[in-house]
Amino acid sequence: MSAYNQTLTCACAFAAEGRIEEWIHTYLCSDGHNKPFSDGLKLAKRFYIGPVQMPLALFRRCCGPEEDMKWRTDAESFRRHVAFLETAVQNNADLPPLLIQYSSDGFTLTDGNHRWEAYHRIGLETCSVIVWGTGKADEAAFRLAYEAYLKN
Repeated sequence: MSAYNQTLTCACAFAAEGRIEEWIHTYLCSDGHNKPFSDGLKLAKRFYIGPVQMPLALFRRCCGPEEDMKWRTDAESFRRHVAFLETAVQNNADLPPLLIQYSSDGFTLTDGNHRWEAYHRIGLETCSVIVWGTGKADEAAFRLAYEAYLKN
């Protein structure tokens, strides 16, 4: 049984062991610094798929210094964190996957806004994500859409 760390490699190992939900909650309550999100996920039965590779262009940030962001942050601290992550990515760091909610409304980036911005600035086209959602219908719809994506 794998021991936790915040890396994509570890998330993949937990997924292979059928423990991806455990990895997500451990990550959010420790390295991810987002226990309220973990607590919110626990309020309903969720599905979790991944980590899988998906196009970065499917997602948009909801956190940052811009006025239209749902979760506003300090511009200078955002810039510093993204610059740090850009360097880490360029040095092949094993960063955690993004967490993406899938629903009938589409995709919502729920964790990894700084990583998304670093990937975007570097020009990556795909990234590793864990997709989560609520309900069998959304899970089935995502699986069909992802199968179609893989065939193209």
